[in-house]
Amino acid sequence: MKRRRRYHRGVLLVAVVLLLAGTAAGCGAPQKEESAGDQKQEKRQPLNWKVPEYEFTDQDGKPFGSKDLKGQPYLVDMVFTRCPDVCPPMTANMVQLQKKMKVEGAEVDIVSFSVDPHHDTPKVLKRFAKNHHADLTRWHLLTGYREKEIKKLAYKGFKSEVQKRKPQSKGDPLTINHPVSFFLVDGEGKVYERYNGLDPEEEKIIEDIKRLKGQE
Repeated sequence: MKRRRRYHRGVLLVAVVLLLAGTAAGCGAPQKEESAGDQKQEKRQPLNWKVPEYEFTDQDGKPFGSKDLKGQPYLVDMVFTRCPDVCPPMTANMVQLQKKMKVEGAEVDIVSFSVDPHHDTPKVLKRFAKNHHADLTRWHLLTGYREKEIKKLAYKGFKSEVQKRKPQSKGDPLTINHPVSFFLVDGEGKVYERYNGLDPEEEKIIEDIKRLKGQE
């Protein structure tokens, strides 16, 4: 009997550990990041999450939105310039992916939504992008909306949560829970796949982009 109780406790402990492993603290997202690599043994189906139409303000202070990308695939992530942890490596990874796409002849536009729009003005976003050596030719960092608008867009279009946490004390850094994924949107404005933005599978992303662009 004691052995059986120990077994049940062990199973419960493993389940708790696995659940915690699927969460991210700080300014990460509370959902598990899934990628194409998790489904290698079976044929993947597109996620087909419809992204609501949007038009906001880019890093140059100009209007930019989903209509400007109609008919072409593009990549999306969500970041903020005051992020203390995951956003800098995510942005660095996106920069590397942008370079790789050019080499592979699979370049697409990139859209980065700020989850801290009150602070992240076009000027702030442009400085952030330049500090990370991003090529802004086809990279659009968007702001100019209310926090509740980006929460709604993240939830409806990307099945993700955006939640600002109040600092516990004056010296605490700002933390905002948000997805740490890269999302690939197809030419019909639907999310095709999501990838781990902290450890992106570049070859798989480029393969998926080429498929959507009819290059395979």
